[in-house]
Amino acid sequence: MARLRSDFWVSAHLRRLAVEGIDAVQRRRGAAEAGAIFVKIDRLDGSADLYGPAPQSLVDTEDATDRSFVRLMGEASPVDVEQRIGKELRFDDDLWIIEIDDRSGRHCLDLAE
Repeated sequence: MARLRSDFWVSAHLRRLAVEGIDAVQRRRGAAEAGAIFVKIDRLDGSADLYGPAPQSLVDTEDATDRSFVRLMGEASPVDVEQRIGKELRFDDDLWIIEIDDRSGRHCLDLAE
């Protein structure tokens, strides 16, 4: 089974966040079919988190349609998170960015273990 396109996944995830009462926006549109997705969470207290695609080694191969994420930065300075996003953009300019404003850091992402 094929993985869900990035544009459909982002759209569905933004709707899911809205249903949960979590403020979020699509900050950057990437490649529609397979662009990597990054999620920045502004905790509204001067700190931020950043999540990105899980390495393939952590992904359950039995359910290849699922997108799994890992926390790349936790409770970091928003400036540091933006610098990391800038590095990711220089490496891959087809990526997506979702930005969430949530004091408790809610994101509704499936995390790889």
